[in-house]
Amino acid sequence: MPLLFLAFTARAQYYLRGEVKDEKNQPLQNVKILLHSNNHYYFSGTGGGFGITTNLITDSLTLNLDGYEPLSLSVNSEKWQYLTLKISPSKVNKNRPKLISVTKNLEQTSRIRWYINDETYFQLIENEYVNSYKFPNTGFSLNVNKASYSNVRRFLNRESIVPPDAVRTEEMVNYFNLHYREPENDRVFSIGSQLTSCPWNLDRQLLILNINAKKLNLNMIPPGNFVFLIDASGSMDMPNKLPLLKSAFQMLVKNLRPIDTISIVTYGGTVGVLLQPTGGAEKEKILKAIETLSASGDTNGEAAIMTAYALARSTFKEGGSNRVILATDGDFNVGLTSEKALEDLITKERQRGIYLTCLGVGTGNLKDSKLASLANKGNGNYAYLDDVNEAEKVLVKELTQTFYAVADDVFLNLKFNANLVKEYRLIGFDNRRDAVADTLIDLDGGEIGSANSVLAIFEIMPATDKLFNPDILPKDKVAELDMRYSLCNDTVQLLMTDYCPANFVPFQSIDSDLRFATAVAMFGLKLKQSKFIKQADWMDIYQIAAGSYDPNSFLQTEFLQLVEKARNIYASKKQRKKKRD
Repeated sequence: MPLLFLAFTARAQYYLRGEVKDEKNQPLQNVKILLHSNNHYYFSGTGGGFGITTNLITDSLTLNLDGYEPLSLSVNSEKWQYLTLKISPSKVNKNRPKLISVTKNLEQTSRIRWYINDETYFQLIENEYVNSYKFPNTGFSLNVNKASYSNVRRFLNRESIVPPDAVRTEEMVNYFNLHYREPENDRVFSIGSQLTSCPWNLDRQLLILNINAKKLNLNMIPPGNFVFLIDASGSMDMPNKLPLLKSAFQMLVKNLRPIDTISIVTYGGTVGVLLQPTGGAEKEKILKAIETLSASGDTNGEAAIMTAYALARSTFKEGGSNRVILATDGDFNVGLTSEKALEDLITKERQRGIYLTCLGVGTGNLKDSKLASLANKGNGNYAYLDDVNEAEKVLVKELTQTFYAVADDVFLNLKFNANLVKEYRLIGFDNRRDAVADTLIDLDGGEIGSANSVLAIFEIMPATDKLFNPDILPKDKVAELDMRYSLCNDTVQLLMTDYCPANFVPFQSIDSDLRFATAVAMFGLKLKQSKFIKQADWMDIYQIAAGSYDPNSFLQTEFLQLVEKARNIYASKKQRKKKRD
């Protein structure tokens, strides 16, 4: 009899219900609720209410909402929950580093800190393998930053090894916008998945997720309200800094429409409005203003950023793309205001509908970590311009992807089927060391622009040999997924659900885009000197890329050249080390 009771309890489900309000008894919508038992996120509705299914009578929650103190507590599933969030006077929650992926058992392994002149990078912690039975749920932010790839290219073109923390594998994979499939029936997103063999470990498999954003009609793109915030300080007086930015912005201006508005704020010795809000029809006026830029003086970013946002507010376009575009090497001070206060300002403006895009340039004092953090706070994106070709890619060829978002605060939850997947590891989407150390875990969503394809790759250990045989594949789902997002200028969270079928296909038979993406992921792991890819060498990467690249794509052809350069650079380094030993 006791055994029957235990079996029943294990299968029992409870419905945890309640409401969230502030201290003035006002309902709070879109509060992010983490259920600890399954590591899954939920949100409060328009009246602050929520309903969550759980297998436990007693469970625990963590609640987060910008501007309020986080709340963690134990709850009884059989009782209605009356939860109150307190306003955070210091807005600590806004300034805490946030995670871009959530997995269990993250190990903060010790490692060497790399210093490259005065450049700064976040220390990253690689995601580990996770037991699917114990922790079936994982989540990660979907964003389209691509700065890491062009920055890595800069190091390799200088015949230099790459600092491991400069390599963000997911940014390298998504640099190419591979395997884009436009969503059907006017949907915002489409989701696909492919299960295949792992080329560097035949005992494992890869689960490749492909999330595609709808393509905005070029004739229907909303008006742009862009404020160029350009660093013209003395540190920018180098060919690959201010002159490169001038060329970049001039290319962007030539593609403006009459309905677009441009303003220019500069900072160096002084902060000034170089160009008051000007319509896109006055291209010559805007181009001449850009041409007058010259570098001199110290850097004072505080007043410049405030001025830029004030201009953006003064010409705010309802339903348009309102954006400050910060272009700098990142080496700026913030006057009397702390960096946390600056991030708080950017977060506040984001909530008003003004986003921040960061363009990094230069060598020697690039503040990669600062620019990535500011872009994240501004719900925008971060790109690194290493040459004029990259400037054209970001600001001309991918204009709508860069500046016209279709959704905000996008993140994806995945629940693995432990009967088919024994363990899994998310490749890339690695977290900052300080975010992992924070006990108040909060997942930060990303922004996705028009016609973007986002790939995410999991390395999995199958729990059954049936997953390796296309003739006897199980009918069960490998994983269930749900994606949450908000439409631009809207706080309502939307939900899209789907699943990953057991659609195993041998690696050589999957789509060439996915094979090429795998080669790029391997390249990133190799440059990171990851412990998870020691079995593969540079030639393995080159051969996969050479067998899957598009010869008509300059970027994919260039990738083959970068693999060759990396092989020679790291082989030379190894030979020098042997001689010293």
